[in-house]
Amino acid sequence: MLVALTSTPGVGKTTVAEILRARGYRVESVNELAEKFDCIIGEEDDSKIVDVEELAEKLESPEDEVVILEGHLSHLLNPDRVIVLRCNPIVLKERLESKGWSEEKVLENVEAELIDAILVEAMEECEDVYEIDTTDLSPKEVADSIEEILKGEGDKYKPGGIDWISEVGDRIEELMRR
Repeated sequence: MLVALTSTPGVGKTTVAEILRARGYRVESVNELAEKFDCIIGEEDDSKIVDVEELAEKLESPEDEVVILEGHLSHLLNPDRVIVLRCNPIVLKERLESKGWSEEKVLENVEAELIDAILVEAMEECEDVYEIDTTDLSPKEVADSIEEILKGEGDKYKPGGIDWISEVGDRIEELMRR
């Protein structure tokens, strides 16, 4: 089974993926797979541009193994299941700013999280989708939640429980100010 572990940048995919790898799961980075299968078609703002259609064609779904595809494009690679990590946009903005990202890139990603962009894309691509609010969880707790989902115990993570617009409310203008 191919499981996409996706999110807006800065939410914690890579950290959680490392924990899952240490627990014995096979975890593959979308960027590394794109390089391996020669599916990088350019670069923009220090980010690789991946031909997701070609990469999806080259990936095979393993029969007897769970393979976790880690990356913000993983939900576009025809996975059997998608797990979307979420983070309160106010917290996300602070994280991305602390990484030294440009104001434009920070706001672009905060807006994407605010409007559920990755979740909506994931739901358009796959029927078996889950979301985890990572805002107040440690990476270990997020990995524990993912393991619940992988064991078929993930009903509480079905989409619809996270609504950043109503939670952030009147702070949206402040949040999106340049």
